[in-house]
Amino acid sequence: MKFLVGKTSNGTAVFAVEGEKAINLTALNAAVGDDLMGFIRAPALIESVIGQMADAPRVDLASITPALPVAKPGTIICLGLNYIDHIKEGGYDIPDYPALFMRGKNSIMAAGAPLVRPTCSDHLDYEAELMIVIGKGGRHITEARALDHVFGYTVFNDGSVRDYQRKTHQWTPGKNFDNTGAIGPFVVTPDEVPAGASGLKIESRVGDEILQSSNTGNMIWSVAQTIATISQYTTLEPGDLIAMGTPPGVGHAKKPNPRWLVPGDIIEIEIESIGICSNPVVDEKDHTASVAAQ
Repeated sequence: MKFLVGKTSNGTAVFAVEGEKAINLTALNAAVGDDLMGFIRAPALIESVIGQMADAPRVDLASITPALPVAKPGTIICLGLNYIDHIKEGGYDIPDYPALFMRGKNSIMAAGAPLVRPTCSDHLDYEAELMIVIGKGGRHITEARALDHVFGYTVFNDGSVRDYQRKTHQWTPGKNFDNTGAIGPFVVTPDEVPAGASGLKIESRVGDEILQSSNTGNMIWSVAQTIATISQYTTLEPGDLIAMGTPPGVGHAKKPNPRWLVPGDIIEIEIESIGICSNPVVDEKDHTASVAAQ
């Protein structure tokens, strides 16, 4: 299935997506709740609502404002350096263990929401990434069983403030500015894509300008390997999010001049069979003024 968590005049709900139409699953069964955690905690609930969908009313997909698929994810773990050509363009050595870092909750936002360029830097970069939504938690998960722990896949833009990323050996500052990590809008269940979401076209663009274009089959560490590796050192919980790294073509590596995101850009990240995460880029002072006026 393809899910969308979104807002309408009736509140926030979980929708099943059928082309350009959507079915309000929360309205069919209140146990679904207002984000995907209802299904993540009780997968059998999906089968229950499927049986009610045939005669359910449809609404236009365009009438729904996307919200975060998981409103309050427990842990957001991100991979760096997972495509060889991206490693080369950044001047790094090819690692023998994944480069892992974490994002905080204030750094993420929904597809469609403003992606904020901070006041202190104009080095705002984009990163097209596959993101895993963990369904079943666990520790010491084997690679052979790792895909059983995936609830679904979504799209992530790992917006990075590059000069702050490079201020220390740890990448935390540049990866955690408020409202720089866009997620969604759709989450697809594993049966909708190849195993481990491998072999899917992944692309970033602004208008007709194609910035990145690659394939998830080019990842060094697969989804299964990544889940197994992370679960060696921490217990994964239902609703955790894992971002799988970005392919080549990021802004800081563009020649002869870097291609930073600027206010007025609309950055789109698309992954085949999953969807498009689109966000307008705004300046922090304008975003702050807009929020204050609401």
